Amino acid sequence: MDIRKVKKLIELLEQSDVAEIEIHEGEESVRISRHGSAPMPFYAPQGAAHFAAAPSGSAPQSGAPEGETETTLELEGEVVRSPMVGTFYRAPAPGAKPFVEEGQAVKAGETLCIIEAMKILNQIESDHAGTVKRILVENGQPVEYNQPLFVIE
Repeated sequence: MDIRKVKKLIELLEQSDVAEIEIHEGEESVRISRHGSAPMPFYAPQGAAHFAAAPSGSAPQSGAPEGETETTLELEGEVVRSPMVGTFYRAPAPGAKPFVEEGQAVKAGETLCIIEAMKILNQIESDHAGTVKRILVENGQPVEYNQPLFVIE
C-alpha cells in the first residue's frame, strides 16, 4: 500500500469523529486507530441507573452534551464486548424478534446480535453459556471496538 494513501487516511481520521478504520487492498491491509491498545471508555445509555458515576473530579467528555459526564460500569459476570466498530442490531431484520432478551438462557456459540460494519453483517456469538443479565446497547446504536454489549452470568 502506498504510504501517501496511509498518510491521507490518517488526515481523514483526524478530521472526523471516526475512532478506527481498517482498509484491505488485495493481500495488504492497514488499521488506523486513535486509541492505541488501551481500552476505550464506555458511556452509559440515558436512564441507566445501575451505573456508577465517575469520580466527582472528572471533567465532561469533549463533544458530549453539557452536564453529561463520563461513567464507569460495575459489571458482574462475563462481559461480551464488540469486536469491531459498527452499528448494533438486536434482531436479524427490522421488526423481527430479537436474538436474545434479558433473562434468557444462552449457550456458547449462540448468536446474540449483529454488528454491521462496512455494509457487512457480522453475527456476534456468545463465548459463554449462561443467562443474559444485561443488554447494554440500544438497537441501531453505533458501537466502538471493545465496547461492552452484554453481561452474561
